[in-house]
Amino acid sequence: MLSRTIAFFSTFVTDLWRNRKLIVRLSVNDFKTRYAGSMMGIFWAFVQPVITVLIYWFVFEKGLRAGTQAMGGASVSFVLFLISGLVPWFFFSDAWPNGTNSLISYSYLVKKVVFKISILPVVKVMASIYVHVFFAAVAVLIFWAYGHAPDIYSLQIIYYSLCAFVLALGLSYITASVVVFFRDLREIINILLQILVWVTPIMWNIETSLPDGTLKKVLQLNPMYYVVSGYRDALIYKKWLWENAGLTIYFWVVTLLIFGMGMLVFKGLKKHFADVL
Repeated sequence: MLSRTIAFFSTFVTDLWRNRKLIVRLSVNDFKTRYAGSMMGIFWAFVQPVITVLIYWFVFEKGLRAGTQAMGGASVSFVLFLISGLVPWFFFSDAWPNGTNSLISYSYLVKKVVFKISILPVVKVMASIYVHVFFAAVAVLIFWAYGHAPDIYSLQIIYYSLCAFVLALGLSYITASVVVFFRDLREIINILLQILVWVTPIMWNIETSLPDGTLKKVLQLNPMYYVVSGYRDALIYKKWLWENAGLTIYFWVVTLLIFGMGMLVFKGLKKHFADVL
């Protein structure tokens, strides 16, 4: 099993490199066509996350008086705490469903014998990265406006964005393969994302809200907890990724296992895609 996974992964990386220009071109086109026909076009891709941030900020900071969040000797405005969690979450919650729908969206390409359909989930997940880059830059500027100037620690958001990308892609290979035969999976994923946004956690501080114990450890097993915490470490708490080596190792072990499983599931079901679609 391990040897087959490694062989398939090697072929997968080779296909990505050979088709890199096509992947970029398709991902840009995919991003644009989402809003084709609307008067404001891709502007809507940026409006919804901004409105979401403003609503959460008003409800928690003004309505519920969340105030400041403290951890590791640092105290920060709730809006900064919120933004640093929402930026990676917006990407993940957009990339995974998009990756799941990749084979269905590009069914006409799946039926082409000569086309490398293994790149389609990559195209869909990459299409979500463009808005993410914009919001990551906006987040850095907002932190700067609040007196947290960007520094060398801030560069770690590139690494944590890569973590979210690989995790979303690995999950997408599994779900994109299964959803072809079980379309209800898309609704299940939407429900899972509604649950995960609260248990990750995005809008509350696990360090100050929960005592050390089993529940806290279980919630920290969620791979997205590592990504969200990493963003906050980079932008707020000024910690290096290797300062939490145990969680870093855990994240990559779990993520690579998910990715390997995705490769095997995709390869095993690949021959049936064209018949079902």
